[in-house]
Amino acid sequence: MITESEILGASILIVDDQESNVSLLEQVLREAGYTGVASTMNPQEVCALHRKNRYDLILLDLQMPAMDGFQVIEGLKTNAADSYLPVLVITAQPGHKLRALQVGAKDFISKPFDLVEVKTRIHNMLEVRLLYKKLENYSKVLEQTVQDRTAELRESEARYRSLTELASDWYWEQDENMNFTKVSGPVLEMLGIRVASLAEEASDAQLPNPVGGWNETERQLLQATIAARQPFLDFLFSRVNADGSQQTFRVSGEPMFNRSCRFIGYRGVGVEQAAKK
Repeated sequence: MITESEILGASILIVDDQESNVSLLEQVLREAGYTGVASTMNPQEVCALHRKNRYDLILLDLQMPAMDGFQVIEGLKTNAADSYLPVLVITAQPGHKLRALQVGAKDFISKPFDLVEVKTRIHNMLEVRLLYKKLENYSKVLEQTVQDRTAELRESEARYRSLTELASDWYWEQDENMNFTKVSGPVLEMLGIRVASLAEEASDAQLPNPVGGWNETERQLLQATIAARQPFLDFLFSRVNADGSQQTFRVSGEPMFNRSCRFIGYRGVGVEQAAKK
């Protein structure tokens, strides 16, 4: 919530070509306890002053020579750094109130001044403005926190991949369609097959030597585990080569999910066990 001291310490700019109006508003605000009050009688200075000071509230007279309040509002809207236009217009023309609100003003004060109304509208608008700024700052902090956390997670994942690659013969990743998206290490030479056959039906065309073969029971069990989106640790599967030798591989893998809990694939590591004749 916004405290009373925060509201009284807000920055306010009074813009009016009549010195008497400026003096009256300054007196009213200072007597009410506001400490950040500034003023100008030159409407052409307003945009530059706001870019420099980022006022919490601009009390803007609509009827001024050289540049009226509507033109000032249009100029303020070009300030991309401020998505909230903190303008409270001052007018003696009832027809100008709706137009001012339509072009971007947040509220209005009627002339001649009702001092109770003036103080109430200023207080209420400042409360809304400061709440908006606090929410905007919180969103920026939250966004930065998310970015920092994402960077930490990416760094952590990179370290994880590096360690798993060092601790295994190969590291692998698959997408949700079980197509390999990353394979590191001499997996082709060790397995003697295309990497796709780890998840798909292996045909004789995928084997460099069709005489050898995989243990069908083991291969089907691994496929069933992957199809069920289950992790597996130190799963052993083997094949007999054409020369009668046997190769055994130990693989571990885990399913991957995004923030929406949608399955996006698998990742894991593999090691060849000592070959047997």
